Amino acid sequence: MPGISGIDATHRIIRTSPRIAVLVLTMLEDDDSLFAAMRAGARGYLVKGATQDEILRAILAVASGEAIFGPAVANRVLDYFFREPPGRTGELFPELTDRERQVLEFIAAGLDNHSISARLGLSQKTVRNYVSNIFTKLHVADRARAIVLARDAGLGRQGP
Repeated sequence: MPGISGIDATHRIIRTSPRIAVLVLTMLEDDDSLFAAMRAGARGYLVKGATQDEILRAILAVASGEAIFGPAVANRVLDYFFREPPGRTGELFPELTDRERQVLEFIAAGLDNHSISARLGLSQKTVRNYVSNIFTKLHVADRARAIVLARDAGLGRQGP
């Protein structure tokens, strides 16, 4: 959307017309985007690639007052609330999001992008984006250097 983010648009819509239900359809699969949309007031969150039936069902559900999330998103919401509280890893790499730290843990354990995407229920493109963001934030040029940093910090020693 030119000129405004979906999160900002959702917030404005809800602020000015709280009875309008917002359903987000996005290509962003990360926890930060999901929870930002929820905090802005979205009643539903689907990732592009959802089927027409899923989209129609979500529109009808949100319009009738329900909150709805695609299966992968719903699983991530549950994982977020049931995962162990952040420990040392949050302190070690504060510039990374929780999901990026999770991906870094898998990288340090020796998993490739395909295996990481399967474990997290994410597309390989999304995992590639996380890996790229991790490299940028850690100021490393490649996977090998990221593994060295992560293992020096104690990640990846438990195995995949």
